[in-house]
Order: sequence, then C-alpha cells, then structure tokens
Amino acid sequence: MSTNVPQNNTDQEIDIFQLSKSVGSFFDRINAMIFRSIQFFIRNWIIVLILLILGFGLGWYLDSSKKSFQNKVIVTPNFGSVDYLYTKIDLIEAKIASGDTVFLKNVVGIQHPKSIKKIEIKPIADVYKFIEDKEQNFELIKLMAEVGEVNKVLEDNVTSKNYTFHTISFVSNTNTSEKDIVEPLLKYLNSSEYFNALQKIGYKNLEQQIVQNDTIISQIDQVLNGFSSTVKNGAKNDKLVYYNENTQLNDIIKTKQYLIFEQGKNRLKLMNYNKAIKEINSTLNINNTKITNGNFKILFPLFFIFIFVLIHLFKKFYSKQLLKSQAK
Repeated sequence: MSTNVPQNNTDQEIDIFQLSKSVGSFFDRINAMIFRSIQFFIRNWIIVLILLILGFGLGWYLDSSKKSFQNKVIVTPNFGSVDYLYTKIDLIEAKIASGDTVFLKNVVGIQHPKSIKKIEIKPIADVYKFIEDKEQNFELIKLMAEVGEVNKVLEDNVTSKNYTFHTISFVSNTNTSEKDIVEPLLKYLNSSEYFNALQKIGYKNLEQQIVQNDTIISQIDQVLNGFSSTVKNGAKNDKLVYYNENTQLNDIIKTKQYLIFEQGKNRLKLMNYNKAIKEINSTLNINNTKITNGNFKILFPLFFIFIFVLIHLFKKFYSKQLLKSQAK
C-alpha cells in the first residue's frame, strides 16, 4: 500500500509539469498570433488605409441617403371590428411587400406610397382593461392561473385581439405627417359599409341608453326626495317600516350608484363610438435606432478589413495546401 504513494506523487508532478508546459505554450502561440497580426497590418498599411477611407465614404453616403423613421398609431376597434382591422393591415403589408403602389395610392389614399417600407399591427397588453366588467374573462384568467398558463392565455392571439387598444406601426424613409399617411389610412380602414352601419346603430343605441338611465336616475331622485320629506316631517308610517324591513331603500340607493357609474362609462364610450376604427393617438417620425441606421460609416470599414483579412488567410491556406500536394 505504501509503495504506491511515491509513484502517485511522481505521476502528479509529471502531470503538473505537463500542464504548466501546455499553458506556457498556449500563451506563446497567442503572443505569436498577435505579433503576426500586427506585422500583417504594418506590412499592408496602405491597403488597410485605402479600405478604411473607402468604407467610411460609402458608409457616410448610405447614412446620409438612407433614413428610416418609426411611426405608431394607437387605435381601438369598435363593434367587433378587430379581425377586420387585422386583415386590412395584413393586406396593406402584402401590397407594400409586392410593390403595389397603385393600390396604396388609389385605394388606401397614400400619396407617396414608396415612402412606406413596412406596416404591422400588435395589441397593447392591458390585462386590467381585459377583465374590467367582464366576469367571464376574469374567470378564464383565474382558471389558467391555477394550472400555470396565465402568461400563455394573455399572449395568445385570440385573447390579445380582445384587448382594447392596438398599435399600428409603419416604417417610412421620409418624415411624414397625419395628413400624408395617418388620415388616409384611417379613412380607408373606416370605409366598410357593414361596420359603418353597425357604428350608426351602436352609437344611437348608446345615446338612447344614456337618456334612459338619466330618466331612471331622475325617478330615483324623486323617490329619495319623497322619503327625505317623510323623515323630516317625522311621519314614520307603515311605508317607512316596509322600506326598513325589506331593504328596498338600500336597493334603490345601490341602483342609483350603479347607474351613475354606468353613465360615466357610457359617456366616455360615446367618444370612441363615432368611428368603427377610432384613432386614440399617433406618434410620428421616431428615428430608427437599429444598429445599421446611422452606423454604416463604422460598419463598412470594418467589413472591408474583415474581407481583406479573410482573402489573405484563404490565399495563405491555399498556398500551404498546394505545397503539400506538390511534395507528395
């Protein structure tokens, strides 16, 4: 047992020596590679300088001539028009991709269709708005949360389309304005006869509901005023006892509170009901901050140098392999 210990120690010393030797040789190779790289650029400094100047000049030209702006329009689709809205935006994107400027100009109404490079629509995730006054949506999320799939249901295409607000994003290569693109785009989206008919009916129904609720609130006020007069006069008759015992007065007050709350929501809703696709807000001409935008003057010189080094390495590899094949 004891005779194996010296042998193990010797093996360990050999292993450590070999490891340190390997590490030392690795750093030597790294140093040699760095030195050869420096030597290569010193030898070819004229070519490198020319490539840097050419790359910078080409990149500067592209940066100054190729501009890109992000534009966002927040809309809310009313009267069940969300699928119609998404279909229309997909159609416009297909026409942009195919270069159908005639459709974009004559049908959509965009006067400078070549300025638009891309358009898309995405929902604005708002779970609180999604479950507001919609018990079935709240129950659905509760059910999904119990099995750990709440994020999945919130991001699902069917669920996300039912969010209140959606963002239409489009990329343009020039500065744009509401009049140039946003107004004709919204006019096109609101050109459906079917949804225009729904809008007129829905708007009128909501107006009638507001008037009716105001009438009911007025009638409740009359009842409450009559009750207040009775209390002030001290006439606690059988009707007052009836109210107290059957909590009808409390129900009337709760009904009034509910109707006032509904009236507030209805008046806000009425503001959005004047169009099937209602514009909420637009933010235009946001400078695109992608890595290629405005950075071609840096990327092109680096790209040219990379290609030059790659060609040099390929030639060196080819010459080495040619010599080996000739030596055989």
